[in-house]
Amino acid sequence: MNADDTRLLRIAYDEAKAGFDEGGCPIGSVLARGGEVVAQGRNQRVQKGDPIAHGEMDALRKAGRQKTYRDTTLYTSLSPCMMCTGTIIQFGIPRVVIGENTNFGGNEDFLRSKGVEVIVADDPDCIALMQRFITEKPTLWAEDIAE
Repeated sequence: MNADDTRLLRIAYDEAKAGFDEGGCPIGSVLARGGEVVAQGRNQRVQKGDPIAHGEMDALRKAGRQKTYRDTTLYTSLSPCMMCTGTIIQFGIPRVVIGENTNFGGNEDFLRSKGVEVIVADDPDCIALMQRFITEKPTLWAEDIAE
């Protein structure tokens, strides 16, 4: 991880914290190009009643149409689920920086098998926020991961 990665992952964490404070699932994401934010978002499943409004999907929606994603990095506070993983692959996003995969082991190996560079930061703030959410709202967590 470089200084841009640390800074942009912090923005993803801040989005996750904002979602938590709104009563939603604390997962934030940033789409960046050349170290600059293209868009940022957070899980909005609870807030919008939208089952596919995951953090990554919210950031990509806010980014709007892009000519290419092949020069971007996606930052996410939590390892991406299969839906978000499929979107990363579909759009050809070449690099993903993940805040944590301790609380939810997503699809890092699948992403790597498709040529995506995956960095897991093991960020203590991302880990602690998700642990708090799982402890305080286990039913909502189970719903979010479709259990």
